[in-house]
Amino acid sequence: MVMTHFKKTMHTIEETNMFGQRLAGLLQPGDLITMEGDLGAGKTTLTKAIGAGLGVTRTINSPTFTIIKEYEGRLPLYHMDVYRLENSDEDIGFEEYFSGEGVTIVEWAQFIDDYLPKDRLELTLKHDGEARTITLQPVGERYEKLCKELTK
Repeated sequence: MVMTHFKKTMHTIEETNMFGQRLAGLLQPGDLITMEGDLGAGKTTLTKAIGAGLGVTRTINSPTFTIIKEYEGRLPLYHMDVYRLENSDEDIGFEEYFSGEGVTIVEWAQFIDDYLPKDRLELTLKHDGEARTITLQPVGERYEKLCKELTK
């Protein structure tokens, strides 16, 4: 089975914010988004936009030193940065978040791949000069439909 992927290019922070907020409007409890990309590619910027779309009012910043930050909005937002878990077998209760009532965003998800549910929306962010390109890779029927709606 060939998986479909979608690409979206944004040239301004406003376009990134609008994309993130539109994505947030389509999210449901238990949704999982993984984000890959170099430092400065815009993972936290996009997470802030998704949070704003979910009605989060607290400042969202990278959870690099705490691994998981939780925010309250229309749906709870669980923001994970698991970069520091590379080469670690530590399970810090991921399943509770993935099957919870909120939306989970995982940065550097490849480091906890064994703990991730199969179905998810994988985002790869690339920053090239003025433009930011997001590749959306839906894994599972739910995320395929979400991507089609998001990229109309």
